[in-house]
Amino acid sequence: MTILADDESNRQPLSGLVPDEWAMSDDARAFVPGHVTGFFTVDRADDPTKTGSRGGGIALSDGVSVTVEPAAETTVELDGERVEMDAVERVLAALRASARVTAETPLPLGAGFGVSGAMALGTALAANAAFDRHLSYNELVTIAHGAEVQAGTGLGDVVGQARGGVPLRLEPGGPQHNDVDAIPARARVEYHTLGELSTADVVGGDTETLTRAGERALSMVVEDPTLDTVTRASRQFSREAELLTEAVQAVIRDVTEAGGDAAMAMLGETVFSFGTGLTDAGYDASVCEVYPPGATVENGPS
Repeated sequence: MTILADDESNRQPLSGLVPDEWAMSDDARAFVPGHVTGFFTVDRADDPTKTGSRGGGIALSDGVSVTVEPAAETTVELDGERVEMDAVERVLAALRASARVTAETPLPLGAGFGVSGAMALGTALAANAAFDRHLSYNELVTIAHGAEVQAGTGLGDVVGQARGGVPLRLEPGGPQHNDVDAIPARARVEYHTLGELSTADVVGGDTETLTRAGERALSMVVEDPTLDTVTRASRQFSREAELLTEAVQAVIRDVTEAGGDAAMAMLGETVFSFGTGLTDAGYDASVCEVYPPGATVENGPS
């Protein structure tokens, strides 16, 4: 499958992506887990479905519910507010669909939870059902991944959200090209958000140092695939990649002094911890769990 070209004049799917005639049905809803990335590389290719990242993350039970309803004009709403979201619009263009997309989430946008990726993937899954497109799961993940890469809002969240659990992205790209393993574990996850960071600013610049740090972190976890190692590798990555902010470092220090362990979420000023580390350190943390199932369609036309 080939995703959309990057310029405005080529926003229609390339030949062979979808049938010329498709049916339109009722609305459909999908749930996509939030995704915290602990460490990553930047691996670029000419084909956006081959572009992506290697690394590790956590799919969260706090996620994004996306409803797609056929409409004469495409609109996107997040928690009741109209938003511009290029990745969502690219997904709908790939599916030749015009729709009202509404999404709800307890997660903040731009703080390292993969909300943009969740909206792209949720739109793909729900639109496939609402418009009766008959595409497979991997085809839809490929569309969403390529759309987010082209939008500049993420490199690996969609793949991690599709896999669920504690995914390890061993090779970059969408489902046709990547290699994804996972740590078979469930746990309580706490997180505390301090602010936002721009994914586009970080991945759009010089990423050589970041990628080397990501490779070292991934090697650590592959050698010892446990949640404790994920936290240690994530913390090491944030330092070596020079992404650790003073505010995040202070929270991590508090958790460590309280006997816990914590790390920074990529990319945002967010601290995450397995167990009760943030709570024990006195923070009013949000609480959820590792979410093994991955993204799913919740309801669709009967």
